Amino acid sequence: MSDYDVIIIGAGLAGVTAARELSHAGRSVLVLEANDRLGGRVYTADRLGVHLELGGNWIHWLQPHVWAEVTRYGLGVDRGPKSEETYWIQNGKVVKNDLEGFLKFIDPGQRKLTEHAARLMPRPDLIETSKAFQEADKLTLQEVFDSLDLSDEERDANECAWVGHCNGPLDEVGYSAALRWTAATAGEWTTMHTATSVLRIKDGNNTLVDAIAADGAAEYRLGTPVVSVRHSDDNGEVTTADGTVITARRIISTLPLNILHELDIQPALNLIKRAASEEGTASKGLKLWIRVKGPIKPFFAYSTQHHPLSVIRTEFVGEEDAVLVAFGADIDRFDFEDIEQVSEALKVWRDDLEVLEIAAHPWGRDPYARETWLIQRAGAYTRSQEELRRSEGALHFASGDIANLWAGFFDGAIESGLETARNVNKELG
Repeated sequence: MSDYDVIIIGAGLAGVTAARELSHAGRSVLVLEANDRLGGRVYTADRLGVHLELGGNWIHWLQPHVWAEVTRYGLGVDRGPKSEETYWIQNGKVVKNDLEGFLKFIDPGQRKLTEHAARLMPRPDLIETSKAFQEADKLTLQEVFDSLDLSDEERDANECAWVGHCNGPLDEVGYSAALRWTAATAGEWTTMHTATSVLRIKDGNNTLVDAIAADGAAEYRLGTPVVSVRHSDDNGEVTTADGTVITARRIISTLPLNILHELDIQPALNLIKRAASEEGTASKGLKLWIRVKGPIKPFFAYSTQHHPLSVIRTEFVGEEDAVLVAFGADIDRFDFEDIEQVSEALKVWRDDLEVLEIAAHPWGRDPYARETWLIQRAGAYTRSQEELRRSEGALHFASGDIANLWAGFFDGAIESGLETARNVNKELG
């Protein structure tokens, strides 16, 4: 007889959602989490004087699964300050305008880039298998930019905007990233831009994770890494780092794609799953928080994809300081823990910002993640999306990395957790 009906590996949003659903269905559920906290890549820390989101950050009512959860638990939502100034680079010189001016400047390029999104992916909540999409999926985002008739100035501005979205070098990012996100907002790139970068949970995104985890009777064990999984068609067992063996009728892995292949699983993973994990995602960038001396006006700034920091904006404003959030394409491009190097990186736009503190979590170096949010490489969606979602015997999978509609977001993790829990519960009878 098994110790539990279901063991879930990982207590991120996908894991806690699946645990809640299965617990509500009357199943005995154990969640094993390697870290000493809930949340996975949802990581709120009180630093720099604010609720700092070191991991996932923004939500929107156009993301249906996460918005339903926010409504369910009555969580407050707010936004950062509206930009009063916007900077970008043209011919090596800084242009200062307002955010509307920048968006107007890049609008022609963005429309060229995303104009076919709704046609190529009419139902982003379903796996797209059309020949037209598969051909588009072969391209990198850089190859598509190279094919557009953009001036050098337009090109830099359009490219760096997508570094903020994709968190990786554009010659490694699949064009499908732009297509999938824009298809989720009916082909409107400006709507996509707003839906992915404005609203946040007022008291910290961890409050959503905590609310879901507390809703149900699942058992949680933190600081408990899983080192191996053995499974058959009817049951399975996991072994934790301290040698404890635990059995269950079903097992759900919520591991990020980049570390899935590192887990000892027998029978071995399907070769397509393993290859996708070994290849890894294109999301190798950096999210950096910077506290600067105030007062300052809230601002947005874009450089180019080749600078250490491509995008930066004001997220919190105080009377004596402000907290900025910045994104770069490659975590290894400069020492983001060195205040002097961060100060130097800011000078591409302005030299009047005095850096007081910095904070970041190096997700690409985190042994339990090795990636930020999901950004697939060229062709990866076509090669692996369907297989990554398929169960193998008693072993099932749930993660924002394998979601359909909003992969890489809170919404995708919840979508995947809900779907996998439903499938597991059905199998258990």
